[in-house]
Amino acid sequence: MVADRLTDGVRIGQLLASEVSGNEGRLRDLALADADPDVEPTTDGALAYRIVREGEAGGDGVGREVAEVYVHPDRVRVEFVGGDADRETDAVDSSDAPDIPGLAAAAADEAGLRVRPKAVRPPRTLVFVEDGAQVKRALPVLAAVVDAI
Repeated sequence: MVADRLTDGVRIGQLLASEVSGNEGRLRDLALADADPDVEPTTDGALAYRIVREGEAGGDGVGREVAEVYVHPDRVRVEFVGGDADRETDAVDSSDAPDIPGLAAAAADEAGLRVRPKAVRPPRTLVFVEDGAQVKRALPVLAAVVDAI
């Protein structure tokens, strides 16, 4: 059994990126966008990359955003955005839209990851990946969100 834990935020972010981009299962349609290979971790979190669903153009033509990944010195924060983050109007009927923050929170809680809501508009759920071993537990959270959108 390994006694040392991987708690370097940049390395955890790299592991998560590798798992997402190399996944041939339920996450095969996901890709990384706006990746910053030279990202420096900050206590507030620095945006390392976005996870998007290929084939569904978002407002920037890259793909529908699934999550944003931020690196801290000792962990990664994955932010799942609710609603249609590409739209700037509230006039859209969102009754058919899945509750992405709620789905992410439930899946992360079930996976044993630390979760908290972020009260902003559109709403977000923050999922914390605090060591390298938790990277694999974050994958079912991404899969739950992908299955819903």
